[in-house]
Amino acid sequence: MNDFETVAASENQGARRGVSGEPGTPNQVGVPQKPRSLAGDAWRDLRRKPVFWISLTLVVLVAAMAAAPSLFTANDPRDCVLSRQHAGPSGGAVFGYDFQGCDTYARAVYGARASLLVGALSALLTGLIALVIGMVAGYFGRWVDAVLSRVIDIVLGIPLLLAAIVLLKRVASDSSAVRIAAVIFVLAVLGWTTAARVVRSSVITAKEQDYVAAARMLGAGDGRIMWRHILPNALAPAIVVLTIALGSFIAAEATLSFLGIGLKAPTISWGIDIDAGRVHMRESATPLVVPSAFLALTVLAFIMLGDAIRDAFDPKLR
Repeated sequence: MNDFETVAASENQGARRGVSGEPGTPNQVGVPQKPRSLAGDAWRDLRRKPVFWISLTLVVLVAAMAAAPSLFTANDPRDCVLSRQHAGPSGGAVFGYDFQGCDTYARAVYGARASLLVGALSALLTGLIALVIGMVAGYFGRWVDAVLSRVIDIVLGIPLLLAAIVLLKRVASDSSAVRIAAVIFVLAVLGWTTAARVVRSSVITAKEQDYVAAARMLGAGDGRIMWRHILPNALAPAIVVLTIALGSFIAAEATLSFLGIGLKAPTISWGIDIDAGRVHMRESATPLVVPSAFLALTVLAFIMLGDAIRDAFDPKLR
């Protein structure tokens, strides 16, 4: 074995054993480190932020409350007795009873299901619309981009709540399923524009990258390039926007239900309970405060979570 082979063998053995001589410890000198991904950097930044953990905990609690409300209260929210009207806390009713003698806390817990269902499905439908329109506009450009951009501008100029009031006034059915579907559809049709703009910007940036040019040279079609190469890069910013929008959709649903044109009884919703508590606020403020606090904390949690994720994924904001 010549001198070169001897030195190479000794360096290879040192890399396997490490500086301290322990097996499996990588050599810190001359060994290329594994490149860090954007998601890895974002997670490293997120896990050091208390705001992220607080908001994530609140979101998980609300999701668990919507999925299994019986874990948080043993009382039936529809067990209403007029003799308990505005009575104080007793038994499992930790916040007392409302005007109809219903458990205020139980109704707030069960109200999370309808509000979170409307917000989540609205955000999902919004994301699908935004991905399709944003990717098509950003990828093809030219007149396609010009037409779709004008459509985005037109929809963006329509006030969401005002248009939702006008459209939901046309829903004559009082069925809970029909009204929930109508609210989801209206919020999604009117609220996709911001996410579509974000997706369009991401696609315009991604389609100029070298890996897209390489895929096109290898014979990949437009569909394959869009969904296999560009979509993963456009998805992360859209998820951030939709996380923030989910909180806004929950607030919008509560507003529409408060005005009497969204969800209606017998559906249990925070907006419906806030409207009922407002009427009898002088007799007892608890039926108004409790669902309002649940709504405010939920919306705040989603907005804080979206802001934390956005800051982590944007290197300029770190």
